Amino acid sequence: MAVQSDESTNLVGARVKRTEDGRLLTGRGQFVDDLVLPRMLEAAVLRSPHAHARIVGVDASAALAMEGVFGVLTGADIADEVEPQPVIYHVLPDQRATDTRAIATDRVRWVGQIVAAVVARDRYVAEDALAAIVVDYEPLPVVANLDAALAADAPRLYDDWPDNVVGNIEWSNGDADAAIAGADAVVARRMSVGRLLGCPLEPRGCVASWDPFTDDLDIWMSTQSPNLARDLLGETLRLPGHRIRVRVPDVGGGFGNKFDFYPEEIIASLLSKRCGRPVKLLEDRAESFVATGQSREVVIEATMAAKADGTIVALKAEVRTVCGGALGTVGVGPGWLSATMMTGVYKIPNVDVRLSPVLTNRAPMGSFRGWGQPEANFVNERLIELLAEELGIERNEMRRRNFPAPEEFPYETGVVFTYDSGQYGQCLDLCQDSVRESGWPQRLEAARAEGRSVGIGYGFHVEATAFGPSRILNLVGLNHSGFDEAVVRIDSTGRVTAFTGQVAMGQGIETALAQLTAQTMGVALQDVVVVSGDTATCPYTGYGTGASRGAAMGGASLMRATELLREKVKRIAAYQLEAAPEDLEIHNGRISVRGTPSIGVTLAEIGNAAYRRLSDFPADEDATLEERYVFDPENLAWSYGCTAALVEVDRRTGVTQVLDYVIAHDCGTVINPMIVDGQIHGGATQGIGEALYEELVYDDQGGLTTTSFADYTLPSACEVPRFTLHHMDTPAPHIPGGMKGMGEAGTIGGPAAIANAVDQALADIGVEVRAIPITPPRLLDMIETATREGGRS
Repeated sequence: MAVQSDESTNLVGARVKRTEDGRLLTGRGQFVDDLVLPRMLEAAVLRSPHAHARIVGVDASAALAMEGVFGVLTGADIADEVEPQPVIYHVLPDQRATDTRAIATDRVRWVGQIVAAVVARDRYVAEDALAAIVVDYEPLPVVANLDAALAADAPRLYDDWPDNVVGNIEWSNGDADAAIAGADAVVARRMSVGRLLGCPLEPRGCVASWDPFTDDLDIWMSTQSPNLARDLLGETLRLPGHRIRVRVPDVGGGFGNKFDFYPEEIIASLLSKRCGRPVKLLEDRAESFVATGQSREVVIEATMAAKADGTIVALKAEVRTVCGGALGTVGVGPGWLSATMMTGVYKIPNVDVRLSPVLTNRAPMGSFRGWGQPEANFVNERLIELLAEELGIERNEMRRRNFPAPEEFPYETGVVFTYDSGQYGQCLDLCQDSVRESGWPQRLEAARAEGRSVGIGYGFHVEATAFGPSRILNLVGLNHSGFDEAVVRIDSTGRVTAFTGQVAMGQGIETALAQLTAQTMGVALQDVVVVSGDTATCPYTGYGTGASRGAAMGGASLMRATELLREKVKRIAAYQLEAAPEDLEIHNGRISVRGTPSIGVTLAEIGNAAYRRLSDFPADEDATLEERYVFDPENLAWSYGCTAALVEVDRRTGVTQVLDYVIAHDCGTVINPMIVDGQIHGGATQGIGEALYEELVYDDQGGLTTTSFADYTLPSACEVPRFTLHHMDTPAPHIPGGMKGMGEAGTIGGPAAIANAVDQALADIGVEVRAIPITPPRLLDMIETATREGGRS
């Protein structure tokens, strides 16, 4: 479905420079820490040094006696005042609750859990006061990892639970066991993905101001989901929603981390209520490693089976996500998506997938770009390559034989989802052609002739985007909506303001939405302003900005609202010009009779009539120019892509270098190719980090050993290659404008492609990657084991 417009200049699809960049690049952005309110205080929190311990007592008397300290909060202070931290995903039929408050009351279950908070005249005094608080802990046995959590004699994190398993859910289609038993080739592996952190440039923070006279809470937050935050603040604080206003200043990156709802927002609000003054509470970088939602860590045992001709007949998988000491905002949602996407892009008639999330004494899991999809894709794409090798079939031919054909869409996967559209074979061709045209095969042979270990790997992915069908999401366990609401207004001067519930966090959504609005209305881009980030003035967007829904959901609702307003403008112009509305067109803010451009009126004249000169306005039209639209899609929109990686392995050091990188991608209608390229570049960089560098490492006592960027290695410009991107355009059939999301695409296919490339680079000794990240120590161990045991490490 194309973007309709009377505007001859095609803004959609144009490489328009981002309208927000001038302000941000010249240092004129305003982030949470830039906010200074009159009489504002600052807070800090005390975090547990223990992974598992009982709180025997908290003595804050010395802290309260310090000059400049205005108050201290402990778990006992808030136990009866707030509800437990909310969990919005209840996707397991037997899902157990981990009811925890914003401040621990009687027990801590991970290093970094909050045990007290101080509010003072500034952060320096608050930090000093934290050091004066004495907490008496009784250490408890630690459940340090998945194996420890599943042991028969494992300590229980919650005394009333029979074990540490949050719950179970299983999906079956056909008879996987029988199909595996009758298959010509079977591969079974246990694979794992490491624990990650999103690492936005700006850590989390908020400024809360609770008015003691009106009982209104005004809170500025660095968040991706202001409406969700308002709802959860209201539930947790027992405060009606109309008394809460959430405002979002500039956001220095989110990556899903800032979608979630955190204890600090509750603590800042309560401290402000007690003091009657605004309170700022910021997370520093060191805190972020234990306080911001962690992600990814999973162990998947999977079996894939095929006929001799390469037709996949079955997939069986056990997915165990390694949760922390409590469930975060999204609960086990990412694990649920991992399990339900284990089939990937392939036609697999017999499927049996089981999800079993498990608690450990680690920080809670949360949202991060990709949200369960990279984990499933890593295992799925590794298995298909192993199966192809077993059968002696070229790996991409194996993929091709199991793709749904374009005419088979919409295609039901057999596990929850229906893919809306796709041309997978064409996308694979596009990626392979680029690899050949770039001379990778020749580079590979030349490197091998020099004795270097170089390999080419592929990974094909599908991406769940336009996260929104509210009724379906409610049925599967999401306790929130997914629709998107937009409002478009033309003022008395003919300028357009678009109000959205989406949030700008560096991804260029302001520019993209302005392009859509300008083209649909038929005005110049500079005549459109996009307003976002304020629950008091902006419309309600249920799920916020995440799950690759900004363009597909925010764009679709805004486009429909603009279409409604455009039709109203034409009716008013038709009245003034004594013409039929269907005979009119809008070009550069002027409404004229089609074929007779000299006969027309400007949008400014229409605006003036709508607001100031009703004598020139039709009697059957309401004054003012404003329309709204709520879009709730019938299905998700499914982007897809193919990633190719050229890597070199140094067998002496275990270091893997990515030499070149190609992504062929289809996200439907592309609003701004420059923004799409930037999003894919960023996601691909994070995919490379996940594959080779990044990992949160815990010791056997539940202590985090990677507590800074000196230990937690992020890829830099030195490690990231130049990306070659190719775009296809298969519009989403059920999304106005045809847009699909693409914000997470780069993170999904990269890890598998890199792992497959490493396998090829070391094929002569039989190294087989089964865990990521492929760090030098881990790879050296695999090389040594394969050399000693004759392959398949």
